[in-house]
Amino acid sequence: MNLIIREAKIIDPKSPYHNQITDLQIGNQTIEKIGSHLPNPNGITEIKLENLHLSEGWFDSSVSLGEPGFEDRETIANGLTVAAKSGFTAIALQPNAYPIIDNQSQIHFVCSKAKDAATQLFPIGALTKGSEGKDLAELFDMKNAGAVAFGDYNKNLDNANLLKIGLQYVQDFDGLVIAYAQDSNIKGNGVANEGIVSTRLGLKGIPNLAEELQVARNLFLLEYTGGKLHFPTISTAKSVALIKEAKSKGLQVTCSVAVHHLVLTDEKLDEFDTRFKVTPPLRTESDRQALIAGIIDNTIDMITSDHNPIDIEHKKMEFDGAKNGTVGLESAFGALLTVLPLEKVIEKLTAGQNIFSIENNAIKEGVMANFTLFNPEGNWTFTLGDILSKSKNSAFLGSPMIGKVYGIYNQGRLVI
Repeated sequence: MNLIIREAKIIDPKSPYHNQITDLQIGNQTIEKIGSHLPNPNGITEIKLENLHLSEGWFDSSVSLGEPGFEDRETIANGLTVAAKSGFTAIALQPNAYPIIDNQSQIHFVCSKAKDAATQLFPIGALTKGSEGKDLAELFDMKNAGAVAFGDYNKNLDNANLLKIGLQYVQDFDGLVIAYAQDSNIKGNGVANEGIVSTRLGLKGIPNLAEELQVARNLFLLEYTGGKLHFPTISTAKSVALIKEAKSKGLQVTCSVAVHHLVLTDEKLDEFDTRFKVTPPLRTESDRQALIAGIIDNTIDMITSDHNPIDIEHKKMEFDGAKNGTVGLESAFGALLTVLPLEKVIEKLTAGQNIFSIENNAIKEGVMANFTLFNPEGNWTFTLGDILSKSKNSAFLGSPMIGKVYGIYNQGRLVI
């Protein structure tokens, strides 16, 4: 699709056009020209939007879509449309389908379902067979089939030796291991952050220690084995401190934080609303502030929506029995701008591509066109009508938002 984008402010520190308002001409999926008042003698399509800003395409490192097996929650086709309209040109798909994505045929399946979409899908293969934590899955075969990393979604690997072997094995092909950190024994039957709120409400608590012990253990393993390790959706101040210390030692460790942990706290649980039941649980204000500080000083490498659609039968029920998870693609940008400056939001929504070995380019002439279009201004409230996912389990319903996403251009397709 050939087009000219008019008067867009470029937000990309790697681009020579950073913070400039300019036109972009796209042809053959490539940025052909960038400049002011570009001529249009052939009458190709023009895009001009209010207060238009443009950045590198955003990447979400943790998205669950259900398919195969849980299509009632979400399908790959609709999920990728939601991602595109939410500003994401690429997502990493979690392996928590049915069956679990733990072999090359499953990797080929989900990739084939996404081949015609504007938003690119990069599958995460399960680290262990069936995500059961007993035996390593077919990691090398999945890597060759297109897997960009290996991890068991929201499942801690209790067997330290198995994680050690996994970290050693993937170094043969420069693989990335994802290690969710939550000690299952310390968590026990906990359903909310252990603290004043859980005590007041009579909910079984999950102490910060459940996460921090596993972060510390896994960092010791990484120091022993070498390799690359990624901690998804950390949630406590001590986790930030532990990872910061490990980085100072030169370990190849990265981490992400979910949008809801940057914006919300366990105070939201007062009405036992299961929309706020997530894993790890919403923590305290002091933890939230530590996560914000970790974003600012770059201890935390990226931000994820941790988008996890859950059908109403498993969400709208008593708190103890409800499944964990919130949809988050649609609300990610607007929620983040309520707590972080624009350039830091863009930085953390694009940094993950390098960590997951996904090609991305600065906005300049001659490169493949892959960018997100948005307006960073304007106050509004997130409502049910803003949820494009099949499942409606959003923790941000009724929350204030700033800015709006217009859409993306990627794979030769414009989604507005």
